[in-house]
Formats: sequence, structure tokens, C-alpha cells
Amino acid sequence: MGRGGASKDRGDDPERKCIATGEVQPKYGLIRFVVGPEDTIYPDVTGKLPGRGIYVSADREALEQAVKKKLFSRGAKQQVKIPDDLVDEVERQMSRRVVDLIAMSRKAGSAVAGYEKVKAWLQSEEALVLIQASDGSGRGKSKLSTPHYGSYIGWLTADELGLAFGRQTVIHGALSSGGLTKRVVEEAQRLRGVRAQG
Repeated sequence: MGRGGASKDRGDDPERKCIATGEVQPKYGLIRFVVGPEDTIYPDVTGKLPGRGIYVSADREALEQAVKKKLFSRGAKQQVKIPDDLVDEVERQMSRRVVDLIAMSRKAGSAVAGYEKVKAWLQSEEALVLIQASDGSGRGKSKLSTPHYGSYIGWLTADELGLAFGRQTVIHGALSSGGLTKRVVEEAQRLRGVRAQG
């Protein structure tokens, strides 16, 4: 819900209400859905599809509750069809989005992969975000520390990171400040909420 006609520009993060929890929070902590063709609910992780948005917290439990209790129909004010794999599809789209953003950061020169490069960036304090594959070895990962005042992303797989960095698999990655880094961190946080933690 907008507050008293508050402006909706990007600097003033608009808030929306989650249909599952009832909490009002900034849009970047929510997943947007729209009613598409044949009255079917579609996830809109980029927030660009036309139509009235229906919002659910970026949290797997909240998404499952919205599906189970048929809250999308209430949010849409009409009967809607919910695909069986909706929650998994949200996770797939979120993961693809994070991978694409990291890939764009790499092309812009603000992301590196590989233990030695990441270690060098951490030592020179160029790294703002440490990224490590969820399925990498604990011993190897423990040798690198999250930058002071920085962020840590540890819930993408080695294959997903490989896609982002144009390699087979990647265990260690880092992002410098600026560019898309803030967006990568925000989108990765949304993915973390949606992803079933093993």
C-alpha cells in the first residue's frame, strides 16, 4: 500500500503487502505475481509484466501458504489457476536472475572467480561481496572470509556460479563495489528466502 500518495520513484522504495503474511514491506523483499492468459498466475521476478501486481514475501513458506490456501484468488479478486510447480518456478527464475546479474557484473569487470583472484581482491579490499558455492568443500571455503562491512552469498551451486562466470563450475567468486553489486545482493537475498535450504 502506498502511504498518503508517496511518490513511486526508485529512490523511494515503494512498499507492498504480502498476501500470505499480511506484512507490509519494501518491494525488493517480495515476489510479484500477475494474472496472465487463461487467468493463470505467473511469477514476475523482474517486476515488469503488465497487470496489477500480487505480492508474496520472498520466503518459501509464505509462497507455499499462498498456493495451499488459494490466496492468489483473493489477491486477484477473481478465480485464478495456479501452476503445480509455481514455487519451484519462482526459484528457477530467481536463480536465473542472480546468475544473469553476476554475469553482467563479470562483463563489466566488477566480478572475479577462482580462489587466487578472490583472495587477492579480499586482501586488497577490492571485494565487497564474497560468493561461494553451496556445494563447495567446507574446508576450502573456510580459508576465505567475508569482507568487513561486506556481504556473503553462499546459496548458489557450483554449476550456477559456473554459468555466471562462463566456466564449468565455480566455487569462489567476488564482487567489487558499484555497478550491479547492490542489485546482485538484493536479488540473492530474495533467492535465499525462496530456496529450500539443504
